[in-house]
Amino acid sequence: MHFLKQLVKPISLNKVINKKVCIAPVFCCLALISGCSTLVQVPALYETPPVISPDDAADDPAIWLNSAVPSQSLIFGTDKKSGVYSYNLQGETVGYTELGKINNIDTRSVDADTYIVASNRTQQSVDLWRFNDSAMGEAAAKGDFSLPATRFMQGQSEINIYGACMGLDKRLGLLAFVTEDEGPRVEVWKYTADGLKLLHTFDNGGESEGCVYDDENRTLLISEEEVNGVLRAYPVTEALDFSNPLIIDSREGNIGGDPEGVTLYKTSATEGYIILSSQGDSKFNLYNRTAPYAYLGSFEVGEVGTVDGVSITDGVAAINYPLNEDFPRGLLVVQDNDNISKTTRKPRRQNFKLISFSDVIEALQLK
Repeated sequence: MHFLKQLVKPISLNKVINKKVCIAPVFCCLALISGCSTLVQVPALYETPPVISPDDAADDPAIWLNSAVPSQSLIFGTDKKSGVYSYNLQGETVGYTELGKINNIDTRSVDADTYIVASNRTQQSVDLWRFNDSAMGEAAAKGDFSLPATRFMQGQSEINIYGACMGLDKRLGLLAFVTEDEGPRVEVWKYTADGLKLLHTFDNGGESEGCVYDDENRTLLISEEEVNGVLRAYPVTEALDFSNPLIIDSREGNIGGDPEGVTLYKTSATEGYIILSSQGDSKFNLYNRTAPYAYLGSFEVGEVGTVDGVSITDGVAAINYPLNEDFPRGLLVVQDNDNISKTTRKPRRQNFKLISFSDVIEALQLK
């Protein structure tokens, strides 16, 4: 993640209430009187092609910032039955590699290198790749970048591996967190010159998948989907004591069904927003990045133009950096479960949608 370098006027967005465009407050009020939902919608500007595998396959995205040429940044997306795709900022495929059942993926850049971690359910391993940023940039400029089949490092997990996220902690270094399928355990891994080292395992209360690490605030956020349907925040210290989390939200609050993917949008070194996929009602919840993590509102990704709306989302990823004219205040990438065809109106194989964060900011009237 990178802090926003400049303020750019947001793209104008008409609010949509229950799929009825509100072009002025009076029309919004009329929509409310007629019983329409107040949940705002934002459009996806682009979408990726459907993944190769049928049924429930597309899962988790991650974003690599090309700091030298931001408009040539890359998006990674997992097909959890077969491998990993690479996309450009128009959602076009620039690479694909068969890697096995890769469920979740995340990135961190350190100095001039980028590290990519993924949860490998075929080998029950934590997979790690390392790339020089300039080499990635050259490949991105050619529109040709794929993760190699040979991993830089692998760590053999002791759990039935599921979700994964990365963190760059100022005390503990480069970390990876992996969650357990049909179980409550979470493993904490550390990158070392000698390989990936398992530091600690703790209990998150139930089956968990989505997670994100807040590097600057030293906080791990995990969505627990099975038992309680909660989003928890864990303060992280060298003691690795995960016994006292704070519950941010639950099914008794603003979460519908299972909480799934979770990501961060940073507005400063320590402030910004947490974005959570509320999978059961196909919406996205926003919370303050810092405790007490106030709920700020929710939005849907609606059908606009040639791109269909978004439903039952698994993974999400965001970045606050101004990338190009389409994404002047950053990018949000979300998985789409149904991926409805505009011509047949029937579900297709799953894919990922690209959303300008300017539209999210305007829709929810954020700062």
